[in-house]
Parts: sequence; C-alpha cells; structure tokens
Amino acid sequence: MSIEKFSLEKVLSVHRWTDTLFSFTMTRPAHFKFSAGQFARIGIKVNDELVARAYSVVSSPYDEILEFFSIVVPHGAFTSNLQHLKEGDEIYLEKVPYGYLTLARYQLPLPQDLWLLGTGTGLAPFLSMLQDFDTWQNYQKIFLVYSVRTQSELAYVDRIQEIATTFGEGHEGFKFIAIITRDPHAALHDRLPKLISNGELEKAVGSTFNPATSHIMLCGNPEMVEDTKEALKARGLTMNRRGEGNIAVENYW
Repeated sequence: MSIEKFSLEKVLSVHRWTDTLFSFTMTRPAHFKFSAGQFARIGIKVNDELVARAYSVVSSPYDEILEFFSIVVPHGAFTSNLQHLKEGDEIYLEKVPYGYLTLARYQLPLPQDLWLLGTGTGLAPFLSMLQDFDTWQNYQKIFLVYSVRTQSELAYVDRIQEIATTFGEGHEGFKFIAIITRDPHAALHDRLPKLISNGELEKAVGSTFNPATSHIMLCGNPEMVEDTKEALKARGLTMNRRGEGNIAVENYW
C-alpha cells in the first residue's frame, strides 16, 4: 500500500466502552474534507507494513478533530493492534474520504422523515449526520435506532442527547430508540428485521414507514443490513438508486 496516499496524524484521546468497543480521536489535517456519513481509511504499521481499514467518521464535518468508533475483531490483523492505541501515538489517515451513505444521495422522495438504523459501530456515520445542522433543518422527523447485544455495548447515549440538544434545538421530531437483543427484559429486544415485520419498531417510534416520505439508512453487519433491507422491501419501500428511492445501505464489517 502506497504510504504517499496517507498523512501522518496524532492520536488525541482514546475511550474504551467495553473490552471490545472503543473510540478514538485524532488530529484532522486541513486538506481532509468529508460529508457526513462518509468513511476514512485509517492506517497503522504492523511489522513495518502499512495496514489500513475503512472507518466511518463520527465527527461533524465542521469539527477540528476526527473521531472514530471501532470494534476489536478477535485475532484481527488490524484491530488487535489498533486496540492498544494511546494518546500521543502516530496514526495514518488516507488523504481522501470515501462512501455514498450521505443524505445528498436522496432526491426523491423529498426529505420528510429520516430513519437511521444501525447496529454496533454502524452508529458512527449517523452521529456525524446528526452533527450537521442541515439534517435537522431538512427533516421534520428523525428516528435514530441503535441495536446492540448488551446494555454495556450501548455507547454514546449521553452524547446522542447532547447532540440532539445542541444541533436539534427546537426540533420536536427526534426520537432515539435502543434495542438490546440479548436482554429479554428490554423494551425492544428482537432483531431489526423482526421488529419491522411485526410493526413493533413503528409502534415504539410512533410513526410508520412510508414509501412516499421515508428516507431509511442502514449501517451495520452485512447480515443485519441484508435482512433488514428485505424486511423493508416487503413493506413496499425501495432501494435508493440514482437519487430515487427510500433505502440506502452500508455494510460495516
């Protein structure tokens, strides 16, 4: 991998949510511009070889620093090394962002209700979108649905409320819904596809999926994305292609 494509940055902070989930911030070079929902390629040296992986940006497009959210993959060549990051470490950032999981992709239907459905670290691009004032100005209703396995994996909850207060001041259409799949006592504990098929997610949100108004974004593990996409299509919603349609997806694995 050509190291010339990367800039060398510095780790500013590391936050460990669980033994397998952590987030980190790093310096942002002036040349790195991105849209909310895009991802960056982060690189580290492993045995003197540069290894890089894609990570959606948590930060607002206007932040002076960059933040990322990561899971530790057992025996993974990348995250098994990345998990040991500490403040002051050097890290590589590819100079250009990637990805099309952005709200700009939607042309029809016109923006009215936005559904952000994520599992695990798939929450990351949605946090970036919610830290963009345009999101709050363009959508009358915004539903952030975050599915995790256990209560301890429910990261960024306080931050989500802070974002809603800061960026969505005066906005009355925002709801945050948590799903905890391994807690039978949680209000919602089934997988997203089932909650869509049986109507429980819409009931919890207090709104319905509507082919004429809904923009729906999915980000998470490929199985969730595929099954949820099919559940939504069974409800009459369509994939977004060439700007038209309801469903946009990102496999976050």
